[in-house]
Amino acid sequence: MKLIGQFDSPFVRRVGIALKLYGAAFDHMPYSSFGEWEKFAQHNPLRRVPALVLETGEALIDSAAILDHLDQTHEGDGALIAASGPLRRAALRRIALRRIALACGTADKAVSFFYARLFAPRLDPIFVERSEGQILAGLAALEQECAARQGPWWHGSSPGHDDIAVACVGRFLSEAYPKLVSLTDYPALAAHCGAAEALPAFKAVSQSFIPPR
Repeated sequence: MKLIGQFDSPFVRRVGIALKLYGAAFDHMPYSSFGEWEKFAQHNPLRRVPALVLETGEALIDSAAILDHLDQTHEGDGALIAASGPLRRAALRRIALRRIALACGTADKAVSFFYARLFAPRLDPIFVERSEGQILAGLAALEQECAARQGPWWHGSSPGHDDIAVACVGRFLSEAYPKLVSLTDYPALAAHCGAAEALPAFKAVSQSFIPPR
């Protein structure tokens, strides 16, 4: 398999970490969706990352779809989500509608706002205030989720998809918006990110944020 995209993207990174935790072999193609899109446009005409090219040549182009494929391929006791039936549906509802959707939605907003600031000669102050408010509101919600957790991870004794997504997004936001976001303002989220970043899979799939130019 080939995973396309740089690990400073929380969407690419969460897929890479899942691949590591599943013990799945893959080649990393660290193409930038901004400056190197022509290298993978045939896999995703939207020119977005991540893309996972399977052994068959088929390309999966959305992080949620990629992770669902990996979950089904590696279903069993080691799965990062309940394998099937009512438990899987309940897990999908709980995770997708709350923590993963919250984390990825905040990151999605942050990415679009970052590009708006990069390319627009001037942004309306109301739009800036609203965008920054959405990012901070997402962080506050993630802080509440982390503070309310009873155990070391939401998934159980080891991190699952929600744990991974929240940690990846927390780091991304702090690096992409250093003047707006300080994890010290979110102690429970900061502790979660710190615990995750100490794990071998997170260390192996890691890249500091590189602003597109």
